Amino acid sequence: MYKSKKPYLYGTGRRKSSVARVHLFPNGTGAITINGRDIDDYFGLETLKLIVRQPLATTDTLGKVDIEATVTRHGIARALLQVNPEYRAALKAAGFLTRDPRMKERKKYGLKAARRAPQFSKR
Repeated sequence: MYKSKKPYLYGTGRRKSSVARVHLFPNGTGAITINGRDIDDYFGLETLKLIVRQPLATTDTLGKVDIEATVTRHGIARALLQVNPEYRAALKAAGFLTRDPRMKERKKYGLKAARRAPQFSKR
């Protein structure tokens, strides 16, 4: 448990070159702050808010913890594991602990991008 003004738990989620940092404050009110903005201000669609709250709903901690994050479900799930290791089975079954391994394909020599070849004109 890390300590600042209030003690918190930390989780990291990754996708491609992005890194999401999640600070989870136990015994909270259920407030979720993303990039310094409230979740309702950050996301316009209810489906996006639902996706962020899925790990909390799966572990029945919705409304019991506060979250400050740079968004992702993966980071929230990893922080919840530090709260209670018994959540692992439920989170793993829901697929929240699996990191997406897909990355950008590297550029190859002789090509303009990873797969795009230069266009030649007819003579």
